[in-house]
Amino acid sequence: MVCPYSLSIPGGVQAQVLGLARELRRNGHEVRVLGPCDGPPPESFVTPLGDSLPTAANGSVAPLAPDPSATLRTLRALRDEAFDVIHVHEPLAPGPAITTVTLHTAPMVGTFHAAGRSSMYRAFRPALKRLLERIDHKVVVSKDALALVQGYLGGEYEVMFNGVATNEIRATPPHQHHRPAIFFVGRHEQRKGLEVLLEALRRTDLDVSCWIAGDGPDTNRLRLEYGGDDRLEWLGRINDADKLARLRGASVFCAPSLHGESFGVVLIEAMAAGTPVVASALDGYRNVATDGVDAVLVPAGDVDALGAALRRVLADPVLSAALVESGGLRADDFAMSTLASAYVDIYHRIAT
Repeated sequence: MVCPYSLSIPGGVQAQVLGLARELRRNGHEVRVLGPCDGPPPESFVTPLGDSLPTAANGSVAPLAPDPSATLRTLRALRDEAFDVIHVHEPLAPGPAITTVTLHTAPMVGTFHAAGRSSMYRAFRPALKRLLERIDHKVVVSKDALALVQGYLGGEYEVMFNGVATNEIRATPPHQHHRPAIFFVGRHEQRKGLEVLLEALRRTDLDVSCWIAGDGPDTNRLRLEYGGDDRLEWLGRINDADKLARLRGASVFCAPSLHGESFGVVLIEAMAAGTPVVASALDGYRNVATDGVDAVLVPAGDVDALGAALRRVLADPVLSAALVESGGLRADDFAMSTLASAYVDIYHRIAT
């Protein structure tokens, strides 16, 4: 399995790669993950391909490894390992992913995660269309991801939603705290909408803690702007275990993203954790959540609507309990065990 993004930096694709690898290994399959690592590999089954470089991608800055040294390490790893099947995530991303697709040393599955627009797809369309033909089975994680890659490059794809480790999440002890808590986790950049959440809190008198995990280019500015609010707890980057404990312990999980979300994995994680969800009404989030059933969805960027939704969920135990019950059932639809089984069927099919 190949991941283009640094496996030691939290991210949605990285979480999917590692989660899928763990599930496959639990089921007795031999799995090796190749990817950049900024520090020690997060798992013993990861082969590090060197440090990442911050690279502009999909309206954000991604920890990719497009440098020659990572390419050489990828070549060496592909040569040394006798893979029966290679599964590349974001297969046209610069660095190890696109190198692996170019070489095509074994039957190959490619999973596309990104949504929105891609200047790279537009600029290099003819070459990327040729590379796309080297992938034996192409998967997209959402209709939005399908619209992106198919719109630029064409081709046929199977839609397979991302998965979450529901059993692991539910077995995690919740983080202990003394008053209601709102939890945000994500990169501190404009598209993730953290400032919308902070402004919504500024306009309310809610007696809550707000746990803010992650970092990014806006962290220092936002801490200066909202640093006087003692309800805010700036956690920085947290590991997966702490994230799950916070999801389990929070009173509300808030995802105020403005755009660029192809699939709401973190919403499913919150639902599996038994935590009510308040999120932006983005198409990517509507893939997994229904307003008023298993989440409360508000117009993206609407500060007052977000504040009102948070107040409503925190103040109404009947609504909160209903969201938790429906959310738990919805999370079961995305169990990682189901996704792993579906991928194993594909691996067998293309390898024979």
